[in-house]
Amino acid sequence: MALSISLTVNGETRRSTASTIAELVRELSLKPEKVAVEHNGEIAPRSTLEQVELKEGDRLEIVTFVGGGSDAADDSWEVAGHRFNSRLIVGTGKYKDFAQNAAAVEASGAEIVTVAVRRVNVSDPNQPLLMDFIDPKKVTYLPNTAGCFTAEEAIRTLRLAREAGGWDLVKLEVLGEARTLYPDMRETLQATEVLAKEGFKPMVYCVDDPIAAKQLEEAGAVAIMPLGAPIGSGLGIQNKVTIRLIVEGAKVPVLVDAGVGTASEAAEAMELGCDGVLMNTAIAEAKDPIRMARAMKYGVIAGREAYLAGRMQTRKYADPSSPLAGMI
Repeated sequence: MALSISLTVNGETRRSTASTIAELVRELSLKPEKVAVEHNGEIAPRSTLEQVELKEGDRLEIVTFVGGGSDAADDSWEVAGHRFNSRLIVGTGKYKDFAQNAAAVEASGAEIVTVAVRRVNVSDPNQPLLMDFIDPKKVTYLPNTAGCFTAEEAIRTLRLAREAGGWDLVKLEVLGEARTLYPDMRETLQATEVLAKEGFKPMVYCVDDPIAAKQLEEAGAVAIMPLGAPIGSGLGIQNKVTIRLIVEGAKVPVLVDAGVGTASEAAEAMELGCDGVLMNTAIAEAKDPIRMARAMKYGVIAGREAYLAGRMQTRKYADPSSPLAGMI
């Protein structure tokens, strides 16, 4: 029977029958190839963990990589079986070039980008492509139906998108008319039903209406994406009450889509309990798109943290922070 020795591991004393560092790591239900170990004040190279013997009284620090910047528990979110850490989705239109777009995506921390499906330029096959700048193996592409005004157009577009890239997680928007770019909910609902039956997982742009949102969910939408204000307007969230009602009634993720103009409005969307925010113009048309992308990243994080923290109750009258009793 192996002898038990006393060790100090990450500041705590424990007994172990492990004879090497690698055995100890496995005893802790960890994998040697995924940790770094300090042994009696010296780094033990990972290649030597199987050979370095343990002795009575040894001191070890064992570390691994975790998400940085917060002590909070995992706060990732999931849509249709896909899990993401960033709650910010950004678009790929209106930038001066693909390089600026890629830099903005990097600064935003976004893990999803929306992409429009357009005809290939057959007259110039050497023209730069978005994929040359934003790698779909590293960032999830979310094909959308921007510019479609009927269910038939949207369905056809997404069938082509799936053929081109194999995507089933898609963003559906069917517009009613060109001036407001408000969604046509009758056509949107029809397209949602057809796409869901064909195996698509549609994240659906819609009006900020709790009843319409519930109908879309029942039709097969995997996420509800109510507008905050008209697309590209930068007006901010106009109807906070209805957005909140949609959040309270939904069993799928809810993301504000369209209308956000600055970081405080992104934070506001998250404070309402939304799972995320989608934006394009607010970043692309900022005077400094890269800096604005970074601001949006922190705005979404701040809003989510505030929502999880739970805001104070509002009061009709003042309530002093410092006690009045005992004043001189």
